[in-house]
Amino acid sequence: MSDQRRRPTLIHEELPAEHEDPLIRVLHIVIRASVRFLAILMALVIMWSVADVVWVLYQRLRSEPVLLLNHNDLFDVFGAIMLVLISIEIFINIRLYLGSNVIPIQLVVATALMAIARKVIVLDLDDTGPNYILGIGAVVLALGVTYWLVAKKEALACRERRRLLDDQEE
Repeated sequence: MSDQRRRPTLIHEELPAEHEDPLIRVLHIVIRASVRFLAILMALVIMWSVADVVWVLYQRLRSEPVLLLNHNDLFDVFGAIMLVLISIEIFINIRLYLGSNVIPIQLVVATALMAIARKVIVLDLDDTGPNYILGIGAVVLALGVTYWLVAKKEALACRERRRLLDDQEE
């Protein structure tokens, strides 16, 4: 087995539990505990958001005409569902941050894409000016290109790791 496989993965190398300065050591512990607390809060937010989706859908289906949704109702429900999905993505970001020594850039960009997609889905074009639409378009384009570049870099890195492992086995 290679040295890299035997060596344990350090979690949060940027926040080491062992530091020569006692104050910094305590602050690192506080920050890691704060991230854990944020994960708990996000789980609660997700559960609350699901209940909100159910409540919004119930209210819309209960109002006249009963059991029918108009396009505004659908946008409200879709917006609420997208908020739940964005909350789940943020929770996954926090969980990955807790369990690794890297910030998952591709997932963060995907979360931002989902958030802007929600904005586009619920956008009321009657109340929106052309500059705002151009701005959203620029953000979508920038995030899309960023996601593509990060995904391409990840694929190249994965191929390189696979090639190195194959070379080590030979």
